[in-house]
Amino acid sequence: MTAAAKSSVNLTRALGPVSAFSVVVGSVLATGIFIQTRGVVCNVSTPSMSLAVWIAAGLLSLAGAITYAELATMMPRAGGEYVFLREAYGPLWGFLYGWMRFFVANSGGQAALVVAFTIFLNASTGGALDVTFFSPDVFGYPIRFGSLQVIALAVIAVTTLINCATVSANGRMATVIAMTKIALVVSLAAFVLLFAKGDWGHLTTSNSGGLCEGIGQAAGSGFYGFGAATLGALWAYNGWYSLTLVAGEIRDPRRSIPLALVGGIATVIVLYLFINLAYFYVLTPTEIANISADSSVATEAARKLFGDAGQRIIAALLVASSFGALHTGILTNARLPYAMARDGLFFESYARLSPRSRVPIKALFMQAQWTSVLTVAASLTALTDYVMFATWIFFGLGGAAVFILRRKLPDAERPYRAWGYPVVPALFVLGTVLLLVNTVIMRPRQSLISLGLLALGVPAYWYWARNNRAESGE
Repeated sequence: MTAAAKSSVNLTRALGPVSAFSVVVGSVLATGIFIQTRGVVCNVSTPSMSLAVWIAAGLLSLAGAITYAELATMMPRAGGEYVFLREAYGPLWGFLYGWMRFFVANSGGQAALVVAFTIFLNASTGGALDVTFFSPDVFGYPIRFGSLQVIALAVIAVTTLINCATVSANGRMATVIAMTKIALVVSLAAFVLLFAKGDWGHLTTSNSGGLCEGIGQAAGSGFYGFGAATLGALWAYNGWYSLTLVAGEIRDPRRSIPLALVGGIATVIVLYLFINLAYFYVLTPTEIANISADSSVATEAARKLFGDAGQRIIAALLVASSFGALHTGILTNARLPYAMARDGLFFESYARLSPRSRVPIKALFMQAQWTSVLTVAASLTALTDYVMFATWIFFGLGGAAVFILRRKLPDAERPYRAWGYPVVPALFVLGTVLLLVNTVIMRPRQSLISLGLLALGVPAYWYWARNNRAESGE
């Protein structure tokens, strides 16, 4: 254990059940539901199959939440899945998870959110904010820098500074944001269903000749199409695991963690089905498939109700939604480098907490710096592709950890046991494996890049593990 880990300043268990629920909903309910329906329709063609995709992705996420609830209540510590994998497979796999999440998934996911924030903010102003200052060519890849990138970096800085406050203050803020986003989604769907001119007959039609801009033609139907659509829908459910990262700051984790994880995902599934029904009420599958990659299904649905002003209304809604998800993501994700540093497997200074707010401020700042780099250097599409593949590798390992730890630590206290064990965890692991295989087949380049980034963590682990042994005199 490092010197910083031995400090008398510890995390505070200040997140109650409502705040914990809000962290789950706030992390998941971002921009995906407003964007991903187009990709889902292009991959499976019909509304009935599209709804099946959203249900399948939701149930897979729910199975993961049920599985992780057992692990998190058994080990309610900062770092979440890092702790689960370390205990189940050893420190190398825990480190590789932390490496992947920090350098690819967490920071990449946050960068994707802030890029989406600037896109929607620009759309809400009719494109007035999009000014390019310069665009250098780096190794054949153009890096664009302009007013939107400046705004993005400022948003990262502001949300990071907000998260330097106490976890209880940020928990209250997460609650306000989550409840606001739920109200916005329900209001949008309700207004469309009540006041827009639609036709429930759209549910019996299918995509015929839609452009599907930016969607791979190989994933047009069948098993692979369903798998590609499910991976896209899972981006909209991404973040359900975030609560486990702050398990060390949850009051009464035995009760709050299972209720928040299961209740939060169940709430999101209902919301997603509700808003998708509203989409199909006012738009045919072909109209959805013809939507530009730079627009969203929500925008077109709102245009049916509000006219051209609908685009700006939805863009403003998406700005607020992405900002809220970014705030919650920064809150939870900074606990991962903190937990790794406490084990001597990351920079020691990131294990230190602020004496005043008791949050890992240095870890927050480091996370902000790397997120800023990814925001400027990578596209939104590339970020989401790399994030999802890398994330689900470890979701599968995390789900399997339930079986390993029940054998490895049979007498450990388990305040909550996964409902439906062993069937539900097994289905979660199986679903994860099928998704990964499908992704390797459909997106081999992105898959190999993700695996390459993961492999870079092995020498990094050797470096920190050796230094940790040297400092402890082993």
